[in-house]
Amino acid sequence: MELRQTTFSFASILDNDFYKFTMQQGVVRLFPGAKARYKFINRGKHSFPVGFSEALRHAVNEMASLKLSPEEKKFLQITCPYLDPVYLDLLEGFRYNPEEVQIYQRGDQLEVKIEGFWYRTILWEVPLMSLICELYYKLSRTIRVNDEEVINITRSKIEAYHNLGVTVAEFGTRRRYGYNVHRLVLQALKQYGAGTFIGTSNVHLAMLYQTKPIGTHAHEWFMFHAARYGFKMANAIGLEHWVEVYRGDLGIALSDTYTSEVFFKQFDKMYSKLFDGVRHDSGDALLFGDKVISHYKRLGIDPRTKTIIFSDGLNYDKVARIESHFRDKIGISFGIGTNLTNDVGPEPMNIVIKMTDAHPQDGEWTEVVKLSDEQSKYTGSENMINLAKTILSIE
Repeated sequence: MELRQTTFSFASILDNDFYKFTMQQGVVRLFPGAKARYKFINRGKHSFPVGFSEALRHAVNEMASLKLSPEEKKFLQITCPYLDPVYLDLLEGFRYNPEEVQIYQRGDQLEVKIEGFWYRTILWEVPLMSLICELYYKLSRTIRVNDEEVINITRSKIEAYHNLGVTVAEFGTRRRYGYNVHRLVLQALKQYGAGTFIGTSNVHLAMLYQTKPIGTHAHEWFMFHAARYGFKMANAIGLEHWVEVYRGDLGIALSDTYTSEVFFKQFDKMYSKLFDGVRHDSGDALLFGDKVISHYKRLGIDPRTKTIIFSDGLNYDKVARIESHFRDKIGISFGIGTNLTNDVGPEPMNIVIKMTDAHPQDGEWTEVVKLSDEQSKYTGSENMINLAKTILSIE
């Protein structure tokens, strides 16, 4: 198979998760001189075929031609009024710089590193992961179910969620089987998910299928704040800065960058009232939800006025168990990713790209870590993880 036949171009600069753009606006406004480093982590120990790095390099180079179209800019202006004109003008002039991405292959193992100004490099993670997945399946010559079956599988899932009485957003850009499958999934969700399907994290597909782009911030927002302000202040100042930028919009807080136990000690009454709710991304979902309910009750806040967005490796059985446990106790919604966009035959990839180091404008390069409620999702060196656990009194 020739290299040219195994590469492809992204359809749009907006073919990315919404929280990348919302965080980018925050970075532009608050930390324009900051720099960041990211690294590809092959959690699933996948073996990459010969020539994979060259194919990925070619695809990454092609991304330099992407730019925001007038129609896309208008969509963002109308749909996302909290994205200010200065930021949208910057995004209109933004171009990917492939030199920020280093790609190596040693045998069957892939290495990818990213480095540059944070406001620029923040956009690489999601499309790079999408490229890696799609190229992996193409170069490995995997066979998926046909288009009609993709639609039927998605229809059966969204109708089952409808029967549960829950709302579902699609969060599957990063580990999708491929762009065409992703479009088929959105087509089916839009067609058959009335009253249940509420939006997608993918901004390009939200525009294409006239639905809501969904997202707020990711772990890297708090990881950078730890490098800039220290582990003890990362959550509190990260939340404070989010409020400073969005003034009450985009009010779902991510809770597990340094364990949810640490987060809720700092998620005081002001933030608990101001934010609409929290997102669950690691650990036992039922224990987490019970903890959230107790937290709100302890502060005199009715949990039924708040929402938990569950987004950790969900499928129908997990959603049904969560819905049954929390029915009428607290608002719940679900962000479902890989189970929607990569359930077409071949095994989904288990890969991530995470920030490894941050360089505040007036600081120095500092290693960053993530301490999820699930130890298998920890990222960072053992020394820095142990230091963070010591400082934060995490056993």
